[in-house]
Amino acid sequence: MEDLLKLASNYGFPMVVAGYLLLRLEPTIRDLQKSINLLSLIIAKQSNIDLEEVGELINTYCGGPSK
Repeated sequence: MEDLLKLASNYGFPMVVAGYLLLRLEPTIRDLQKSINLLSLIIAKQSNIDLEEVGELINTYCGGPSK
């Protein structure tokens, strides 16, 4: 029983902190992903690359629609 409590005290707190940080940072990570996609489109447009081709690449690698 003491070993179980010792394991919970040693690993429980880091797990809770990691979960909390993941939930707090998820919106920020999504915003960064949108910004990177937008910057990719802007660079493609400035380089005279077909925007549809870039959109397809973003969909392929990011798994989501480009906007």
